[in-house]
Amino acid sequence: MAQEYSRSRRVADQIQRELALIIQKELKDPRVGMVTITAVEVSREFEHAKVYITVLGDEAAGKATLEGLDKASGYLRRELAHRLKLRVTPKLHFHYDHSLEEGIRLSAMIDDAVAADKSKEST
Repeated sequence: MAQEYSRSRRVADQIQRELALIIQKELKDPRVGMVTITAVEVSREFEHAKVYITVLGDEAAGKATLEGLDKASGYLRRELAHRLKLRVTPKLHFHYDHSLEEGIRLSAMIDDAVAADKSKEST
């Protein structure tokens, strides 16, 4: 089982690297702006891949980017098939990664709590 995990992790990492290059250099969709692929999860049989992205910009830019990537998923899958030499090329499912915003929100809450503690100590 450990070998199975390492293979799926290696495949996910390779998909993440190749997709980043393809999106940056070859994808011409104007809806797709500055995209960062934060993670890729591959199913056990390599039939599906969840691709988590973040986008530079607001929520509307994120939605437009997801639409553009969903439209281009066939092209991206075909390009991956040429580069990855797998028996089955996974179907790509793009998801917006909210972990960055969640981290910023939690950091702000911690900063507020520390500031509140300091103001109570000074009084």
